[in-house]
Amino acid sequence: MAFKDEYEFELLVNEAENLVISELETQLAGEEYSEICKCQDCILDMATLALNNLKPIYRSSYTGLIYVKQYYEGNYIKEVEKVVKDAIKKVSKNPSHDV
Repeated sequence: MAFKDEYEFELLVNEAENLVISELETQLAGEEYSEICKCQDCILDMATLALNNLKPIYRSSYTGLIYVKQYYEGNYIKEVEKVVKDAIKKVSKNPSHDV
């Protein structure tokens, strides 16, 4: 039996991913970014780039969510805002497709 079949790996969640997606949505809703491409490729590139520049925050239970909530404010959320903004700018200047 495969390791993934034996354990419930869907319980393993990177909360940084949720924060990045939420922040990406918030920032892209702003007038400042109304003209940039928001196709699936660009959005996923932005999210990927931002996540690769953040410390991951994994949890494996709903109890762990209580511990992780501390990252939803303070320095970490400021870092999320910064890396998302940087990712938006970088991908919009260099999309991985023809404009």
